[in-house]
Amino acid sequence: MSEAIEGGCFCGRIRYRLKKRPMFVHCCHCSDCQRQVGSAFAINGLVEAENVELLKGEPVMVTLPTDSGRPHDVYRCADCQSALWSDYGRRKWLSFVRVATLDRPSDFPPDVHIYTRSKLDWVALPAGAKTFEEYYDMQALWPKESLERRDRAYTKAKGQAQP
Repeated sequence: MSEAIEGGCFCGRIRYRLKKRPMFVHCCHCSDCQRQVGSAFAINGLVEAENVELLKGEPVMVTLPTDSGRPHDVYRCADCQSALWSDYGRRKWLSFVRVATLDRPSDFPPDVHIYTRSKLDWVALPAGAKTFEEYYDMQALWPKESLERRDRAYTKAKGQAQP
């Protein structure tokens, strides 16, 4: 990667760097994301947790309830409460980085729009956007390199898990 991908919270207390580009970017229109971010959608870049490097500060983890019952841990700045990334299902090996907290969020447009069944009526999606009322088939849409990265991260995490 030739150029650093850095980001941080609103107040500047927390700064972080992505060591690699996100494997895939979601624009999620689910009602949970809408309420959590106070907007029409959340844009998440999926990246291996080991590729999120803290440069300054330490986020606090807030666990939110989900319909599935699996934990949704959101890492926030303790001062300004900016959500920086999430761990859906407490996997520990995969982070959903809030693209809007990156210094150059325009460099990471969504690969897909998910949960469009709850998209706000006045949100117009770009022509040609890949849209899904719910989720999608990762094997069909993710680039081969991204699938390989995801598989390596999962395998590494599974090998480190305690029985």
